[in-house]
Amino acid sequence: MSIVEIVLLGVALSMDAFAVTISNAFCYPNASRARLLALPVAFGVFQAGMPLLGYFLGGVVGDFIETYSGIITLVILGFIGGNMIKEGACALRGGGDGEEEVSENDNALTLKVILVQAVATSIDAFAVGVSLRAVSVAVAPAVSIIGVTTLLCCIVALAIGKRFGHLLGDRAQIVGGVVLVFIGIKAMF
Repeated sequence: MSIVEIVLLGVALSMDAFAVTISNAFCYPNASRARLLALPVAFGVFQAGMPLLGYFLGGVVGDFIETYSGIITLVILGFIGGNMIKEGACALRGGGDGEEEVSENDNALTLKVILVQAVATSIDAFAVGVSLRAVSVAVAPAVSIIGVTTLLCCIVALAIGKRFGHLLGDRAQIVGGVVLVFIGIKAMF
């Protein structure tokens, strides 16, 4: 496998992380710069780490991950996206009936949210690691290229999300949630 092929593989694998990064930039406009920069780093690390795990553990759990990766991704991203849609709809209505107050931390881009999203968007990369072993690719350079490619794609996504997120205004959280749900649904097929 050539370097160009590995870069293209990295770009393909990073598209879910790219979309989630844009969604996060839309939905969390007040997130700190450090927290936003944690997105590309986490996505890059997990997009590199999962193929590495697949490469070494593929024979043991590869079939299970390949069989259920779509369902796992749908459940994780569907849950996160569904909550974002619910919170966004509540914000558009002006907070509902006033009985349910959402604290600022409930609508924060936490490290836990970032890590869960990083895992969910990188599950398919595990199967790629299994296939890298099958074609006898040097794993260290391949996963490094995949990780750096994802990091760079997500930095571009952050710039896009920050630039255009204000256009969506209060609807940004709903749009971001819908994107996450659609990514989860896409993972099923």
